[in-house]
Amino acid sequence: MKTSRRTRTADHSPTIHRTTQRPSRIRRGRRWIARRRTALLSSALRGAAYATGAGIIGLGFYVLRQQI
Repeated sequence: MKTSRRTRTADHSPTIHRTTQRPSRIRRGRRWIARRRTALLSSALRGAAYATGAGIIGLGFYVLRQQI
């Protein structure tokens, strides 16, 4: 008699051992950054794009004002 796929994988799944100690603050910070890396990078890129655009617009108005 064959065992189902679900039973077979359940028998071979690794056991998770949890410790009672909390990870250090640095380790928690690294994990937080690792989980949110793409969101952080996209936010940084968006911020850089806004800053560049605002700088170009400001420079354009400055040049326009100097020529009037």
